[in-house]
Amino acid sequence: MSPTRRRVRPRGGLVPAALAALLIAAAVAVGAWLQFGERQALDEAYGAGSSAPDRIDVRASVQRVDAAGRELTLRVLVTPRGELAEAGGVSPTEDLTLQTSTSTRGDLSFEAHSRIATVDLPVALTGGSITDYPFDAYDAAIEFNAAQGGEPVPVRVTLTNGDALFTAGVDATEVRGTAVLDVTLGRSNSVLVFAVFMMVAMWALAVSVLIGAWFLVTRRKGLTWPALGWMAATLFALAAFRNTAPGTPPIGCLMDYVAFLWAETIVALCLVTSVVTGFKAERRSPGTE
Repeated sequence: MSPTRRRVRPRGGLVPAALAALLIAAAVAVGAWLQFGERQALDEAYGAGSSAPDRIDVRASVQRVDAAGRELTLRVLVTPRGELAEAGGVSPTEDLTLQTSTSTRGDLSFEAHSRIATVDLPVALTGGSITDYPFDAYDAAIEFNAAQGGEPVPVRVTLTNGDALFTAGVDATEVRGTAVLDVTLGRSNSVLVFAVFMMVAMWALAVSVLIGAWFLVTRRKGLTWPALGWMAATLFALAAFRNTAPGTPPIGCLMDYVAFLWAETIVALCLVTSVVTGFKAERRSPGTE
C-alpha cells in the first residue's frame, strides 16, 4: 500500500484576506473617529451674557437650517432666575420682554405669573449661496436682551447646534447688556465626504460606460442588448443617485457642473452612438434580410 500523502494547502490566500481585514478595520476606525468628532461638535455649547444670580437664561438651539429658503429655525427656551422668577423659573414675577436682532422675526413677550413655553424663531441667513453646494457657508446674527417690568435685566444666552447637516462656528460677546452671537454655518464633514464621493462615483460610472461604448463601436458588436440596457439604466440611475445628496440641493449647484451634468451627457452620447453604430453593423451582417 502506498503511504498516505498529506495535502498541503497553499497559504497565498491568507495574505489578501488579512489585508482586506486590515483595510476594513482601518475604514471602520476612521469612520468612528469622524462620527465622534461630529457628535462632539453637536454637543458643544456657546455662551454669552451676564452671570448674575438674578438674570434671564435663554437656551437657544439650531433645529434646522434651510439653505434654499435662507433661514434657520431657532428653538428658544426662556428661564428667569433668582428674584426675577417664581415657581422655580417656570414663570416671571413681572411682564417679561425679550428683544432680538433685526434678522429675527419679532420679539418675545411673556406675561407675569404665566408659564413659559419653548418658542421657534426663524432667523434670516446672510452671505453664501446654495449654488456652491457642498462648499456653501452662511452667516447669522443672533442677539438677545431682556426687560422685565419695564426695566433692563441681565441676560445669559447658551447656543447649541442640533442640525447634523451643518457645523456651527460661534463668536459670542456681550455689548452693553446685549448677548451677541455671530454664527457661521457650513456643511458638516459627513456631507462633504458623501458629496465628494458622489461626484467621484458619477465620473467613474461615466468613464465605465464610455469604455464599454468604445469596445462596442470599435469591435462592431452590433446591437448588444444587455450592454445597451446597462447604459440606459445608468442614465436614469445617475439622476436618482444625484437626488440622494444630503440637503437636497437644487439643480444648478457646483456638484452638477463638476460631475452630474457631464456624466449624464457622456452616458447619453455613448448610448446613442452605440445604438447607431450597432444598427449599421447589424444591417451589414450577412444574415440580415
